[in-house]
Amino acid sequence: MADLNFSAFDCDHQYYEAEDAFTRYMDPQLKSRGIQWSEINGKRRLLVGGKINRFIPNPTFDPIAQPGCLDAYFRGRVSVSDIRDAFGDLEPIAERPEYRDKDAKIRKLDEQGIEGCFLFPTLGVGMESALENDIPALAAAFTAFNRWLLEDWGFNYKERLFAAPYITLANVDNAIRELEFAIENDARLINLRASAVTTHDGKKSPADKVFDPFWEQVNDSGLTVAFHAGDAAYDFMFAHWGLTTEFEAFRYDPLKRLLNYSNIADTVAALIGGGLFNRFPNIRVCTIENGSDWVSGLVKRLEKAYKQASYAFPSDPVELFRNHIWVAPYYEDDLLDLRDLLGVDHILFGSDFPHAEGLAEPTEFIHDLQGFNEQEIKKIMYLNGKNLVSPNA
Repeated sequence: MADLNFSAFDCDHQYYEAEDAFTRYMDPQLKSRGIQWSEINGKRRLLVGGKINRFIPNPTFDPIAQPGCLDAYFRGRVSVSDIRDAFGDLEPIAERPEYRDKDAKIRKLDEQGIEGCFLFPTLGVGMESALENDIPALAAAFTAFNRWLLEDWGFNYKERLFAAPYITLANVDNAIRELEFAIENDARLINLRASAVTTHDGKKSPADKVFDPFWEQVNDSGLTVAFHAGDAAYDFMFAHWGLTTEFEAFRYDPLKRLLNYSNIADTVAALIGGGLFNRFPNIRVCTIENGSDWVSGLVKRLEKAYKQASYAFPSDPVELFRNHIWVAPYYEDDLLDLRDLLGVDHILFGSDFPHAEGLAEPTEFIHDLQGFNEQEIKKIMYLNGKNLVSPNA
């Protein structure tokens, strides 16, 4: 644990889902169209929509990688020909109760010097695009998931664990019901996919006015909206360049890393360009585990568009960005540049614990804040995130 003189607030902690996370409360009539388990060639496989899903190579999470084992790899300090070599020794998940138990998680936070954290799925963020062509099954799967999440973790456990219910906008009426369920059970934030929305009427921007009844309730509720990285349905881009459309976490292809696209930048652009924040001025959006390299390019595009056609924008889009968007950068990003672009009040500390690509000791993030003063560090490491779930902090 880093030597902080205050407790931290981590905006990017994860849990590893129980194997029945999507099945415990699944509508029996849609079970075969949702998420199931099957024994195939002696291995336990995840079936999504009747097809083997490989978003996570080992969706049972047993054994599991040690936290932070890919730190050197993601900082660009090592090169490996096979990413599996960088993981090192795996460990039985039974040895890490904090990965699946909320009280053990709080004890771990105490050890780490962390007051509270946002909690996000590991498997769940990769399931929406796999089911988006069957909207009834998609809605039912995440309705079931959110009931499991409430039971196993709670949406607000002891004002320390803030688990984000996952809501899909594919069916706006269902999205409103899930939002109401979240509010009724004291959720402080919700998680949406950073992508265009697949609906019965085709693809739509998340800022399309058809979703306004949902956004109006978000606006009035005070909930924070998180867009956590996952499988964001950019398969069409990969397919265009002749790459496989099957996404596996950690599979490296240099062309995939070099293509100029960003689902999070495009989603934020859609929210701003679609006038969402002008219609609903209380909405707060945070982007988690999407890094911050995309911010400078988007800000430049917003500036240029506003100069060229200010009449098309109800207000300055860059100011909307700075007022409504919070960003959790990767620890290896240019954090000083992000401060200049966004302002220190909208930078979040996120460790991605306990994932392999995160930090083994979350508060070690402070060592990447060279050039920030003590007040700025406290805002990033504690106040900014805390204020998104506890405005009176």
